[in-house]
Amino acid sequence: MDPDLSALDDHLDELGVDGYLVEADSEEADQYYLSGFDAPDPFVTLYDGTVRLLFARSLEYGRALREARAASVERGSDYDYEAHIEAHGPYEGWSHTLADFLGAYDVESVATPPRFPLGTADGLRKRGVAVQPDDEGIVTEIRAHKTDEEIAHIKETQQANEAAMRRAETLLREATVEDGRLHHEGDPLTSERVKEGIEVTLLRHGCALDETIVACGENAADPHDRGSGPLEAGEPIIVDIFPRHKSTRYHADMTRTFCRGEPSETVREWYDLTAEAKQAALDTLAPGVTGEAVHAAVCDVYEDAGLATMRADPTTETGFIHSTGHGVGLEVHELPRVSENAGELEPGHIVTIEPGLYDPDVGGVRIEDIVVVTEDGYENLTGYEESLVV
Repeated sequence: MDPDLSALDDHLDELGVDGYLVEADSEEADQYYLSGFDAPDPFVTLYDGTVRLLFARSLEYGRALREARAASVERGSDYDYEAHIEAHGPYEGWSHTLADFLGAYDVESVATPPRFPLGTADGLRKRGVAVQPDDEGIVTEIRAHKTDEEIAHIKETQQANEAAMRRAETLLREATVEDGRLHHEGDPLTSERVKEGIEVTLLRHGCALDETIVACGENAADPHDRGSGPLEAGEPIIVDIFPRHKSTRYHADMTRTFCRGEPSETVREWYDLTAEAKQAALDTLAPGVTGEAVHAAVCDVYEDAGLATMRADPTTETGFIHSTGHGVGLEVHELPRVSENAGELEPGHIVTIEPGLYDPDVGGVRIEDIVVVTEDGYENLTGYEESLVV
């Protein structure tokens, strides 16, 4: 993929700097997006109208020549790295090397991402390079606008996600109930066992995740509780899966709430309200509409039903206690936001819509789809059905 970096060119002109500098490993999404290179150790990407890479050592050099999306790939040895280390020590030596690298391209001033190594910035300043933090995070903003290729990558990850959700639901459906708890093939069905089924399914589809949420009952009342232990009959079970494709590195995100057995009347009411709130958000979603307006549509549904929201009461610990959604891409949480004070949504933005309700006395309910904003509305990338009782 060749990203359109014209907005970065304009931003550098506005800042009055010669280039944009990133020092990080490829787990940093801005680094991967600019360089197109996957490496576990930190390296430098300079954008000065073209992409240039610098590696302290030669370990990744050959592979970067083959794989990176860069006009030039260089090593510290090209700029006397070892001599600088011998003369100045490892940290100051690196700043001398990096300053020489920048000087080779007549770069005297750079903007950096908000999270840039302080030691590197100070070292460059000592070498006479002007370093200006880019508080706007321009590369992160550019990443929010997905190309057709990126949308296809996220759709592929979402297909794997739905297969994993299917496995989770199947385990719950096949479970028997013994003394109020779920059992599967003679053993207690635990959050950990369902997560294992999710992870194995994702691996078979070329995806992986560091963690997922299978939270039951009181655990489900905390939106980010990963869940643990035996699963209970008649209790809401939130299953939230957010995998990353191992090849493309793009994420997907989806949540469903299930109940094996008979849910309480309150849980049923909450589920129906949450489905209504999600639909209200989708009905509001369109290019030019703000993320705040979409979030407000969800709050309206809940508040009209007499339930607490953080919009009405920022101190509430029950009810709707998080934002409506977030961007998804190389990171599972990225721009744009779908929340209070969030700006306009634009074609190519991919966001989640995930209203939910929470109370330790009841449990939790959340339903989440992932959608892409289009020129005339949106496309829902989620094909998984919604059903509380399994």
